[in-house]
Formats: sequence, C-alpha cells, structure tokens
Amino acid sequence: MASSAASSVRPPRPKKEPQALVIPKNAAEEQKLKLERLMKNPDKAVPIPEKMSEWAPRPPPEFVRDVMGSSAGAGSGEFHVYRHLRRREYQRQDYMDAMAEKQKLDAEFQKRLERNKIAAEEQTAKRRKKRQKLKEKKLLAKKMKLEQKKQKEDVA
Repeated sequence: MASSAASSVRPPRPKKEPQALVIPKNAAEEQKLKLERLMKNPDKAVPIPEKMSEWAPRPPPEFVRDVMGSSAGAGSGEFHVYRHLRRREYQRQDYMDAMAEKQKLDAEFQKRLERNKIAAEEQTAKRRKKRQKLKEKKLLAKKMKLEQKKQKEDVA
C-alpha cells in the first residue's frame, strides 16, 4: 500500500500567472478578446458551428388508430389529447403556409434578378455600341487629318 501511495504523488504543476479579469464594455472589445484568445495558440483547431437545420414538424400519421369522436362520455383526459393533436396540426399548417410564402418570395426574387440582369445587359450593349461609334468616329477623323496632311505635302 505504501508503494502505491508514493507512486500516486504527482509533482506540483507550474503555477500560471494570474490573469486580470477583463470585462468587455462593448461588442468590439468582446470580439477583440475572443480574437486574442484564439491567436494565443494558432495551431489549435477553431470550432466552427454547423448551420442549424431548419425546423420541420413531424409528418401526420399514416393511419390514425384512436379517432377522436364527438360522442358523449369521453373522459376528462381526452380533451388534453385532442388539444395536443389540434396544436400539432395547426403548427404543421402554419409551417406549410410559411414554406409556400418563402417559395413564392424566392420565385419573385429570382424573376426580379433576371429582369435586372436583362436590363443591365441591354444598358451595357447600348453603351458598348456608343463606344464603338465614338471609336469609329475618332478613327475616321484621324484618317481625314492624315489625308489632308498628305494633300498639303503633295501640293507643296
């Protein structure tokens, strides 16, 4: 027993110097502290959280065994079962409505994006044509100037 007690004694760990407690006053200071902590050990892997999957309600059951009836004599506990089923169904319907709205907005956004792209392409084509005309005009003016210069040299 004495030998096992002696082997379990650990050497004392080197003491870390106490760090001053820094309380960030704003978001920028908080971000600065986080960056400093990350940069103390650049070899350490940084945990990057995955994007959370979107919540979706449970699908409705394929076959309902205990159908809620409107007959008299239902126990007092049946109301709570009915209430939970109703709440879940309303939640499912709200989710489907929200998804339909989201799809509609996405489709509208894509249409608007396409319209903007076409309008930008038309504007670019118009400006390209204008630049081309200007370039041709300058080139023609340069040719005319050279011809006039040649004529003056020929006359002289």
